[in-house]
Amino acid sequence: MSDDQPVMLSGEQDAFARGGNRLCFVDPRDAGRCIKLLRADRSPGQKRREAPWIKRLKPLNAFDDNWQEAAVYRRIERRIGPAAWDLVPRLFGPVETNLGPGLCSELLRDSDGRIAITLKQYLWQYGETTTLSQLLDSFSARWQALGMPSRRLLLHNVVVQCQEDRYPVALKVIDGLGWPDLVPLAWYLPALARHKAGRRAVLLREAMNALLAKQARGDDYGVHGWLEDAQRSI
Repeated sequence: MSDDQPVMLSGEQDAFARGGNRLCFVDPRDAGRCIKLLRADRSPGQKRREAPWIKRLKPLNAFDDNWQEAAVYRRIERRIGPAAWDLVPRLFGPVETNLGPGLCSELLRDSDGRIAITLKQYLWQYGETTTLSQLLDSFSARWQALGMPSRRLLLHNVVVQCQEDRYPVALKVIDGLGWPDLVPLAWYLPALARHKAGRRAVLLREAMNALLAKQARGDDYGVHGWLEDAQRSI
């Protein structure tokens, strides 16, 4: 396939993951990459029409998750550099597909080749193991030290990469990057960035505890962040 030809994807039903605004497909050219596409029912135009009137004054690309993510990655690369790739997947850039424009990034897999699951699913299935707790401490310290930009870290936006026997070796944030503030001063003030990033890490731990308490009460898992075995084996 030449670079000027669109990447051929199957229909939406073959996406291995479906988020609130995007679909995620395995890149048919490289099993170590994925392609994120905007959902047809959550187009930038539709999202702007549904937004409060003050937010409708923003440009259309402010409602395009792929455009926003690419912009955040450019700033991460400039301000933080290669150290960030230990905490987030690498981004390879925009790509044209037969289903529309997409964004290509690293697809996180376990050592057995299966697509890695979210922190939410890992906790629900296996609980908070000693190894996971130690990994979270390391992740949190690094997230804060680098001042990584994000909204609140949601359990279904953090992926756990594992070696054999479900042994977790890496936590990476796959969505929700960037400072959400109206005036994002943290991009320019490293001390503020570290403070905010540290607070995000604390809230992630609180979210983990809340999920485990929810499970102990016998409540449902919820909607987001679950991959069936068939989806993981694509």
